[in-house]
Amino acid sequence: MLLNNNVTEFILLGLTQEPVKKKIVFVFFLLFYLGTLLGNLLIIITIKTSWAIESSIYFFLFYLSLSDTCFSTSTAPRMIVDALLKNNTISFSECMIQVFSAHFFGCLEIFILIVTAVDHYVTICKPLNYISLMSQQVCSVLVAIAWVGACVHSLVQIFLTLSLPFCGHNVTDDYFCDLQPLLKLACTDTYVINLLLVSNSGAICTVIFFILMFSYIVILHSLRNHSAEGRKKALSTCISHIIVVILFFGPCIFIYTRPATTFPTDKMIAVFYTIGTPLINLLIYTLRNAEVKNAMRKLWNKKLISDDQR
Repeated sequence: MLLNNNVTEFILLGLTQEPVKKKIVFVFFLLFYLGTLLGNLLIIITIKTSWAIESSIYFFLFYLSLSDTCFSTSTAPRMIVDALLKNNTISFSECMIQVFSAHFFGCLEIFILIVTAVDHYVTICKPLNYISLMSQQVCSVLVAIAWVGACVHSLVQIFLTLSLPFCGHNVTDDYFCDLQPLLKLACTDTYVINLLLVSNSGAICTVIFFILMFSYIVILHSLRNHSAEGRKKALSTCISHIIVVILFFGPCIFIYTRPATTFPTDKMIAVFYTIGTPLINLLIYTLRNAEVKNAMRKLWNKKLISDDQR
């Protein structure tokens, strides 16, 4: 199908075409991206090097930070560089790579949020069986399933994209390649493909969102049988996770559960969940987690001591 296409590259209009605003976009999102990148790398290094936080929740937090980092990297660097360029073109193959990587790491994050919810459920509702139910082997299998599921989802996205014929029109009013804006460039009826997109991305996001919300309702309801201190700690952890779920799934549901139409707010909503949400996740999981903050502090102090001894 690719051989029938007359388009070898796409033109991305980005967030704005005004020179002054493009400079603002460059500075603002460069700071955002660097904050996300450095913060998540610090969490990854902290979890990998600290013996104090080896429970399964931090095992999943490691992969959540990894997926956030890669998810943001799939779109942010290109948008930041394009803010400095006059003509923002992206080759067809690079566009396909961006579609795959954005959906792969976005879907991976969804599955990691699911297994984190499972971990919270077992921790709070089945504490006596926690060690056997959430062993290192079980956690590794859950993460492996998450990677495979993300790969399957992304391959479906790529298959749908490659099935589209492009006959010449190659200008898209967006800052990264995604299947929805590409549907509007195709020179064929995209009704069926749009239905497949809604079922593959929109329906999955919606169903998983409500499953996660229901699971946390069950978890919060079970807290009645815990001590006041236990309720406070579990409530803090669950609220943090619920906030992350809402911030990530809300924009995704808005974007992928409707026909391939464009609203003025679409680009800003896409910016929020591709660049803003990874940074917000970072702040939520560090500022509200005393163990992670203590481990980071110990890691930093240890590095300072080792540097002084040289």
